Amino acid sequence: MQEIENNIEIANNLGDKFKNLQENFIKTDIGKAINSAVDIGLKAILPDLIEDQVIDVKNAILENGFKDGIKEIIDSAINTGKSAIGIITGNFENVSQIQMAVKNGGILDKVSELLDYTIDLAKDKNLIDKNTSLLIKNGKNSIIKSVEEKIEETLTNQIKAIEKVEKYCNNWNIGYASQNINEMEKAYKNIKNNLEKIVPIENIINKARTIENLHNLIKNNGNNFNLSDEEKILAEKLA
Repeated sequence: MQEIENNIEIANNLGDKFKNLQENFIKTDIGKAINSAVDIGLKAILPDLIEDQVIDVKNAILENGFKDGIKEIIDSAINTGKSAIGIITGNFENVSQIQMAVKNGGILDKVSELLDYTIDLAKDKNLIDKNTSLLIKNGKNSIIKSVEEKIEETLTNQIKAIEKVEKYCNNWNIGYASQNINEMEKAYKNIKNNLEKIVPIENIINKARTIENLHNLIKNNGNNFNLSDEEKILAEKLA
């Protein structure tokens, strides 16, 4: 009980922080997808270069504005995409909305423009030679295609991960209804293992956190399922 009461203030502040948590998660995941796509694209475009040379080319591009530019592109795409699908304020409610926002935010066109700029800059600084810059530009569409595929793969994996968390939450509720602590424990561990892997979707996070609080209350009370109404309310408030 005391543990829950001590954390209510944290829970009340989460609403204000949730938007930033969600957007930071999306930026990180999409940023990783783009980074991976550039790796794949450069290796395909520059097959005659050895691994270390490809890394040098990629670093030359990254360190001349691409890395910082990607952060700005994703931020702009999220905001533009939100407006395009009618989310003026607030958070994404599901991954499908994120997919639509990314698509409508023009992220692929902006990545293409950024590649042109950073390739030219790296060439002007003699970090990559003219022939290499031409090869990359001529094969740029394959990089953009790889970016598109990697982003879609990332978001598809998010959908699957969220579906897993929802399934485990349902399993926990079934165990709770039958007071089967072993089934609850199994579902709870699966929820914990998957929760940090998913984009913060508010209703899913709240559902999982409520389960976490109730589960710990029951365990800390010697597997006693006779919780008071106050304890249940506090568990929901903390989520």
